[in-house]
Amino acid sequence: TNEKMARGSRLLKPNEKLGEAGLAVLVVASRSYADFTPEATFDIKKVDLHRLEEGPPLTSTLTREEGLKYYRTMQTIRRMELKADQLYKQKIIRGFCHLYDGQEACAVGIEGGITLSDHLITAYRAHGYTLTRGGTVREIMAELTGRRGGIAKGKGGSMHMYTKNFYGGNGIVGAQVPLGAGVALACKYLGNDQLCVSLYGDGAANQGQIFETYNMSSLWKLPIIFICENNQYAMGTSVERSAASTEYYKRGDYIPGIRVDGMDVLCVREATKFAAAHCRSGKGPILMELQTYRYHGHSMSDPGVSYRTREEIQEVRSKSDPISMLKDRMLSNNMASIEELKEIDIAVRKEIEDAAQFATTDPEPPLDDLCSHIFANDQPFEVRGATPWTKLTSTS
Repeated sequence: TNEKMARGSRLLKPNEKLGEAGLAVLVVASRSYADFTPEATFDIKKVDLHRLEEGPPLTSTLTREEGLKYYRTMQTIRRMELKADQLYKQKIIRGFCHLYDGQEACAVGIEGGITLSDHLITAYRAHGYTLTRGGTVREIMAELTGRRGGIAKGKGGSMHMYTKNFYGGNGIVGAQVPLGAGVALACKYLGNDQLCVSLYGDGAANQGQIFETYNMSSLWKLPIIFICENNQYAMGTSVERSAASTEYYKRGDYIPGIRVDGMDVLCVREATKFAAAHCRSGKGPILMELQTYRYHGHSMSDPGVSYRTREEIQEVRSKSDPISMLKDRMLSNNMASIEELKEIDIAVRKEIEDAAQFATTDPEPPLDDLCSHIFANDQPFEVRGATPWTKLTSTS
């Protein structure tokens, strides 16, 4: 049994003897969970403050279970997006497709600071949030390929995915922000101690409707966290060339704001906890700017290297990658072993491959489903088609 364990860890040949190296690996392979550090406290980067006396803490305590969970989720998002890239280039995924790789710490950190009973709405770079809000890789991949098993029954595609308390996936730049304020108004009206996270990018930050929403939310003291995911380049123009003020966390003026390292999952988590406590205490809205970076172009139609260099992308990958940062912390503090993290990587890759297989074999929705789900809970009714003599039925 011991030889098998060592062979499994070190891929010994069947007839190879178990030498000193094998015994050393055996010790690692047979190590019990009790040998790992159950939790550790890390120093995190200080945030910049606007209209606040104090900010989030400068340390963050991570348990082993949390670390493994965050690692797996971020790896799943990363691998899922790389598979989507592959399927898009094979013309299996069509239309708009905006990938989230590089920004995983934002989605995972935000979810670590709120609960699934809270609400979240974002723009069109939505695959990661669909997963963290409870969607499955299988449902997301099938939606990308427009199949019946997709999370929106194959009728939404990349930009329009939804789960409980997650309102998309919105294709109009900035339009999700006032919708998020509406969700926050419902939370306040119902008095349920819930809040809404309303996300947008640095490109959308110049939209007038966002400033209107700041004003309304501040007047009504709505429990809303405005989060600008500043990935530096909007649709392909650097922030320095598109914004007179690049301090997005100060854009709320009368609304308190914080600027956070969006590549560090622990920084994002602690900042989100701080912002959520602010909202739940009745102080009204707060603004967060997450400084992050997308590895792909704006969408799959953008190669992403006409306005920035390949060297710049590689430098961010080598110095600030969110997955590598978490992995290094866990390994250097004996919170996990390399073998254990490799096992997670293998399991994630298998999950992605299985989901891709489903997404390419599941049937497309029939024409009869075109008008269904207009209402959540209603009796079937007739819908006129593209011509007066074409009739379709809508079911809930």
